[in-house]
Amino acid sequence: MNTREEILKFGLSFPDTYKDAPFHDQNWQLVRYKYNKKAFLWTYEKDGYININVKVDPEKKYFWRDVYESVIPGYHQNKDHWNTVILDGSVPENDIKTMIADSYDLISDSPSKRIYEAVKQIPYGKVATYGRVAEVAGDKKMARAVGNALHKNPDPDNIPCYRVVNSKGELAGEFAFGGPGAQAALLEKEGIEVKDGKVDLKKYLW
Repeated sequence: MNTREEILKFGLSFPDTYKDAPFHDQNWQLVRYKYNKKAFLWTYEKDGYININVKVDPEKKYFWRDVYESVIPGYHQNKDHWNTVILDGSVPENDIKTMIADSYDLISDSPSKRIYEAVKQIPYGKVATYGRVAEVAGDKKMARAVGNALHKNPDPDNIPCYRVVNSKGELAGEFAFGGPGAQAALLEKEGIEVKDGKVDLKKYLW
């Protein structure tokens, strides 16, 4: 993955993205997220190589810089928030893709991301309903989307979806992570009483 075409194709494979050339200069081609129009991938040629700029978490900015000499502080951008990757063949394709994906995650605002962040807020020893999670995530009407997102939970160790129950306090019939009985076991481990597949919302609701 050393050509601009390959990089742009990968950037455009993320949901709700589009290509832009805002400077009327074809050397600078960007990929943006359409809902907030923020760019997460910049491409340009410099000193004989295609370079890309990707957004980084300021606390992790040195990670890739320390691993590869061809990852440097962002060219023409905030050095705390952007890295430049020189595509000289020294950085493996998988790591390039990871950096681009991380950049996309930092600037995009997907409903699933907001749902996962809401679930992370549910305290130990408490449960929340799908509706409550939807409300915290910013849209009371997306309770069904909460169920869909949690079924695809990308990080069950840190996103405690087992703490989410329906409006009657009932547990999921088919818990996606561990099968029947797993959700009840996890809740009981936190001191939450489960009786006949239900929890007492008056007692345990967040």
